[in-house]
This record gives sequence, C-alpha cells and structure tokens, in this order.
Amino acid sequence: MSRVKAARKGLVAVGWRKTAVARAYVRSGSGVIRVNSRPIQLLEPEEARIIAEEPILIANLVNPDLAKSIDIDVNVSGGGVMGQAQAIRMAIARALVKWSRDKKLDSIFREYDRTMLVGDPRQTEPKKFGGPGPRRRRQKSYR
Repeated sequence: MSRVKAARKGLVAVGWRKTAVARAYVRSGSGVIRVNSRPIQLLEPEEARIIAEEPILIANLVNPDLAKSIDIDVNVSGGGVMGQAQAIRMAIARALVKWSRDKKLDSIFREYDRTMLVGDPRQTEPKKFGGPGPRRRRQKSYR
C-alpha cells in the first residue's frame, strides 16, 4: 500500500526526439502544465505548442477529469524547437498513461500516432573524412 501512495505523490516520464530530451514530473493538482517553468500556452512557435498539447486533447476525449486533476512540469533540453516539441509530446503522453494506468488511453495513443509512446531511433549520421558530410565526397577531375 505504501508503494501505491509513493507512486501517487509523483512520477517521472521521459520523452526524446533526436537530441532533445524532456522529463515530465507529474503530481496531483489542478491541471497546470508548465514547460521549463513557463505555462505551455506561452510555448513558441504555435506549431510546437500544438504538437506538445496533442496528448492532453486526446486524453480529454477519453477521460475529461484526468488532465484537470494533475499538474505536469516538463523540463526539456537539447535539439531544436520541433524536436523539443515532439519530446514534450512523448513525455506528457507517457506520463498520462503511467498516471492513469488506463489501457484504453494507451491503445488510443498508439492508434493515433505510435511515436507518442514509442521513440524514433533515427539519428543524424556522423560526418566522415574526405567530404563535407556523411555521404557526399569531393569530386575528382581526370581531364
């Protein structure tokens, strides 16, 4: 019983995309969501904010009281703006599934977009010698 209470005090979910890493800290509260100590509504650009809020909108369709009963603090670092937005999205989705323990919510996230819960392993290929990038080489001229 003490493990359940300890888990309900707060939990951590991690999301990532390319080199961006987001950690979502969840605890019971009044529905406030902050990204790097700022409300999620102030996240710029607007496309990034829309991507980051997707799991909350989908969770409201399944269980309207879930998002209103918890506070989520997300710390994100690394990567670019859109990579950070997708890392935030994954961290929030994982946190909602972990907190609610709802298999229906998990299956809805997976059907909507699998990358909400499962990471994308693609990374940029490292640069090699003899050229400006990982694959392209300098041209040779014989005449």
